[in-house]
Amino acid sequence: MTVRIRAHHLLCMLTYVGKGYSEAFTQGYDRVVERLSGGEDMLLVAGPDDICQPRLTETDHHCFQDSVSERDRLAADAVETLIGRPVREGERFSLDGPTIERMRQAFRAGTTRQACQGCEWFDLCSTIAASGFQDVRLNRSSS
Repeated sequence: MTVRIRAHHLLCMLTYVGKGYSEAFTQGYDRVVERLSGGEDMLLVAGPDDICQPRLTETDHHCFQDSVSERDRLAADAVETLIGRPVREGERFSLDGPTIERMRQAFRAGTTRQACQGCEWFDLCSTIAASGFQDVRLNRSSS
């Protein structure tokens, strides 16, 4: 199987510690992170992805808003520059331990966080990054 992921979630997953919009959302996110931690590959998609899925039945979700699409664009540009490979719709790839670590260091340094501006989770993610990513759920050994 392949995890469908939108670009800004490449940043969100770096600091994911089991907090989210609802219990259904966090349970779904936990399943996605477990799959990625197990080495499953990703398919970059435009719009809602496997992480968004539980929110699509809610009336107040933001998954289709232009601001979220802009967040995706900014995240794709930042991650693409960092990892040196295309991060665009239709691209397939997986994240190994060293790549995740490089992404976390850039996130902590603020060099990949342009997409995070204005996000309601910004302060929580900043705290997690400052803690050295303590208790994060996405973990991948070197491969």
